[in-house]
Amino acid sequence: MGRAFEFRKERKFKRWGHMARVFTKIGKEITIAAKAGGPDPDNNPRLRTLIQSARSENMPKENVERAIKRATEKDQGNYEEIVYEGYGPHGIAILVETATDNNMRTVANVRSYFTKVGGALGTQGSVSFMFDHKCVFKVKKEGEIDMEELELELIDFEVDDVYRDEEDDIIYIYGAFESFGNIQKYLEENSFTIVSGGFERIPNVPLKTLEAAEKETIMKLLDRLENDDDVQNVYHTMSLAE
Repeated sequence: MGRAFEFRKERKFKRWGHMARVFTKIGKEITIAAKAGGPDPDNNPRLRTLIQSARSENMPKENVERAIKRATEKDQGNYEEIVYEGYGPHGIAILVETATDNNMRTVANVRSYFTKVGGALGTQGSVSFMFDHKCVFKVKKEGEIDMEELELELIDFEVDDVYRDEEDDIIYIYGAFESFGNIQKYLEENSFTIVSGGFERIPNVPLKTLEAAEKETIMKLLDRLENDDDVQNVYHTMSLAE
């Protein structure tokens, strides 16, 4: 188990309040995918996987259908996916993924969140090199699975981390960003149930441990970012473990 496993352990410390925004986040992703690849999930692998992700989060069917329909409506503005990079206090690198229909609003808001805690937005590439952009699948399969054999089979698909979480009986598969489609095809052809599939940015540098007061300042910044409707994901290099 490599950096992906360590990263997921850190993510488990995140507070569940963030999950309240999951429908909005997935809805935007569905709209973007439907606009890029068409509204038919049978002919749009990315959309098909996002619908599975929505089901795993108990997102109502009508919400999914509304998000797909939004992609075909001419009077709806286009979402632009923009990544912002910066530093919070105490040298914590922060990368913010957004999906916005108003870039000026989004950049002004994101900059203000950093400024309020003494951080600053950086230029493109200023912190992104500290994160590996990976695709990640959560899958299940009936019957016994030889994990070593599965890992060997997936090497050809540029998968670099495979492990089973015994707690929820889910297999996690991490691979190269560009391999999303090939990995999805393999899983579907080999009778795996895709619980969810998407992308994550995994820190490739040691996570920084802060004192309680220092961590509180960073958490305030993360809260503000994550509660912004334009923000899809926030990644950072601070350890969340107690």
